[in-house]
This record gives sequence, C-alpha cells and structure tokens, in this order.
Amino acid sequence: MLTGGAPRPRLRLALVNDYEVVVRGLAQMLERFEDLEIVELDSNTDVAQFVDVALYDTLAQSQGDGSDVATLVANPDVRHVVVYSWNLDHALQRRTLDAGVSGYVSKGLSADELADAIRQVADGDVVEAGPDPVDEEIDGPDEGDWPGRDEGLTARESEVLALITQGLSNQDIAQRTHLSINSVKTYIRHAYRKIGVDSRSKAVLWGIDHGFRPDTVRVRRP
Repeated sequence: MLTGGAPRPRLRLALVNDYEVVVRGLAQMLERFEDLEIVELDSNTDVAQFVDVALYDTLAQSQGDGSDVATLVANPDVRHVVVYSWNLDHALQRRTLDAGVSGYVSKGLSADELADAIRQVADGDVVEAGPDPVDEEIDGPDEGDWPGRDEGLTARESEVLALITQGLSNQDIAQRTHLSINSVKTYIRHAYRKIGVDSRSKAVLWGIDHGFRPDTVRVRRP
C-alpha cells in the first residue's frame, strides 16, 4: 500500500468476456477512475500486452473454475486475475481461488466497490466475495451492459438467452450458471415474453439477429 498521500501508480486492466458489448459496458463503469487504465477489451482473444489485472466477466461464459480462467492465470502478461460473477457458491469460489485467481467478486458491487477490489488485488491481497445470496434468481448488476438490455432483458435473462443461442440445453445452462433448472425455466419464460417469441427455435433466430452470438475482438485502448 502507498502511504503519506502519495499518488498510486495507474493500474493496467484488461476486461474479458465473450461479448464485446459486455466488456464495453465494464469499461464505461470503470473509466472514471483515474488510477485504472483500461488497455484492452478482449472477446474470445488472449490478453496480448502486460496488465496488472484481467477482469473476467462470467456472463454466458464458463465459470471461474473453467478453462478460460485457467488460460488467463497461465498468461505471463497477466499479473492478477479477478473473476466478476453473481455465482457466489462458496465451493466454486474456493476452487477458483485455489487455481490461482487473485479475486472473486460479486456483480452486486457498485463501481466504486469493484474498483476498490481491483486495487486490493493489485496490492497483493486475495479478495473473496461474501456468502451466497438468499435468492438465486438475482437479476445481476445495475451498471454495465449486456446483449438485449435495450429490449428490456435483465442481465440474467440475457445470459440464459445467450446460452440458448449458443445451443445449450436447459440442463447445460443450469450447470453453467449454477442455477436450478426451475430458475432457468423462469428466466426463459420471462425472456421469451419480452422478445415476443414462443419457441426455442424462434428464440435462437432472434438471438442471432440481436447480437447474442459470441464475438471475437481485441480492442486496444490508448
């Protein structure tokens, strides 16, 4: 930690998710913090330059104990990895941290709290989220962005619809998101009503037309 009121050096960040709209939304959340320098937005690409922290958003991706995070941890250009998720299962958090991740934080955090967690990790601390929420059917963050937000979809509904568009079954979605099968069905029902479809095939076509297929892009920011 820096003491005596000395300005802290800027922290170099990479924001990682399969969807460009998600990483751009994270950038909008964090760019007001002068000590956080966002140097890369990565969707389905490896972090390609040195960063102090890679922030991995789990929306419609494998969870913190998956291969995507393992690749980030093994990347020599990534000093620390922070997983940003609403899946706060204690065992999942422990597996993720034991695999070399430096922070596991909740999507319920405000932008200020998220920035503080990133700073703590950069200072060498291990940051772990609190216990599971009582209600697993949380809608996700108030800030940031995700596919379908303009159509009224919550972040959780967007995630489930994205996984449907990727071809996952309801059981696969439940395993990926750590939701019960009944919660998955509830999110599907709500999403279908909002986008005006009545079948899985129509939902997939709607998702393809509205940006629900994963992107492959690296955006380097000056």
